[in-house]
Amino acid sequence: MLPVKPIQRIAIVAGEASGDILGAGLISELKKKYPNAVFEGIAGPLMQKEGCASLYPMESLSVMGLLPILKKLPELLKLRADLARYWIDTKPDLFIGIDAPEFNIGLEKKLKSQGIKTIHYVSPSVWAWRPKRIHKIKKAVDLMLCLFPFEQDIYQHHAIDNFCVGHPLADEVPLESNKKEARQQLSLDEEAQIVCLMPGSRGSEMKLLGQDFIDMAVLLKKFYPEIQFVAPMTNDKRKHQFEQQLDIGKAKHGELPKITLIDGQSRLAMAASDYIVMASGTATLEAMLIKRPTVVAYKVGPISYKVFKKLLTIDTFAIPNLLSKQSLLPELIQEDCTPDNLFAEVRAWIGEDEHSNGQRWSQVHEEFMKWHKTLKKDANVYAANSIEHWWSENGLRQQEVNR
Repeated sequence: MLPVKPIQRIAIVAGEASGDILGAGLISELKKKYPNAVFEGIAGPLMQKEGCASLYPMESLSVMGLLPILKKLPELLKLRADLARYWIDTKPDLFIGIDAPEFNIGLEKKLKSQGIKTIHYVSPSVWAWRPKRIHKIKKAVDLMLCLFPFEQDIYQHHAIDNFCVGHPLADEVPLESNKKEARQQLSLDEEAQIVCLMPGSRGSEMKLLGQDFIDMAVLLKKFYPEIQFVAPMTNDKRKHQFEQQLDIGKAKHGELPKITLIDGQSRLAMAASDYIVMASGTATLEAMLIKRPTVVAYKVGPISYKVFKKLLTIDTFAIPNLLSKQSLLPELIQEDCTPDNLFAEVRAWIGEDEHSNGQRWSQVHEEFMKWHKTLKKDANVYAANSIEHWWSENGLRQQEVNR
């Protein structure tokens, strides 16, 4: 039997900033194994820096929520059809879809049907909602790269090749984050009690959660007069949006507590804080790795929620809770996410420190540490090794190429 053809051309699609980070790390490691390989597709700035040619801007795929997706659906369908046509005509060795399952799984299905090997990086949440998607995934994906161990069961059950590669964030974040050092870097009061506010990186998240977070801060300030707040802003758009909400808060309350806005540096802001209040998402994993008492908020538009609720098979969203199968962090979902309830949950964490000798937090911290060590696998290297190993067993052999 002739040897497997080395990978020379990889098509790759990432849909948002988190996918761009994963893609850049993966490309960096794949280049070490396949130095002559070229990469092209939809890439963010980090992937482009690693040499990936972006055929379309990544922002084309950055859309969330039922109504926004429906509005942009014709554009997204045309984009996917154009990419499929181009790659079916030019035949890359391999396609890697990074997250963005609603876009990538359909694209992978078309490519796989034409003999192009397909890999999907970041498991869709089939364990959480719309579980029947696994049948479509089986038709679309040759190899699934999972970030979390609990995701593998469903792929093994359906005989889909898979590896759990761990999470790059677990590699980047130290096992113990230095609060004092983080405060010094951000010029924050080293003695103050600080709450980190993270109402989301998307405009829709900020719209639904920002005002609630500000109103909660007002309640906390009344109860704890010396408390301070820090709010890392993903970009200028989110900063402007939050500043407008602060103006509404001032008109509503007359005076607001001190809320220090920071450009980016969300990880440093979390490390500098005593407590975190955040929108549900990947950031909840980062809060676990940084190991701070956290309150998680989840809110989408009412129409989107009615649709999603019917499709859900879980009642928790925070990654630490999903990993541990315990309610380590309080989650306030949809109508339960109010300033009063957010205030009560933060106050419970503060009261835990003041009156219970931190017993609850000690148990949570221990669980956080266990999962940090479990996910710390050098994910970029592990993912590239997994692809190399899988390709050696399943890639195109030279005689197929020469036909």
